[in-house]
Amino acid sequence: MTIQLPPYADFLRLTLVGEGDDLRVAMPAGDHVLGRPGFLHGGAITGLMEIAGMVALHRALGEDRPKVKPVNVTIDFMRGGRLVETFAQGSVTRIGNRIANVAIEAWQDDPERPIAAARMIMSLNRS
Repeated sequence: MTIQLPPYADFLRLTLVGEGDDLRVAMPAGDHVLGRPGFLHGGAITGLMEIAGMVALHRALGEDRPKVKPVNVTIDFMRGGRLVETFAQGSVTRIGNRIANVAIEAWQDDPERPIAAARMIMSLNRS
């Protein structure tokens, strides 16, 4: 199954790494994601997590291809994201007929020490 990332992923220079249940989205460090000196911009972290949530939902839906759009995104920033490679991975907690719920975590060196966590509610337009 091929997952095509949206254009914003190109701006953030996001790539997919791993496979199967270990599939995650990686964002390299660089001036394009710089916030305050030495740290990631919160918007870049949020963009990374939104894309990771969409990747998780895409995988969970399989061949079913409804139009998907975020209805609500809640981000909890847990610590400053240093200007190093950052990863995010989503997991679908529920898929209904019109709505899906996705949980996402972002980390840098250790997945057990997330820098942010998110919850997304996604609209599914199956028409």
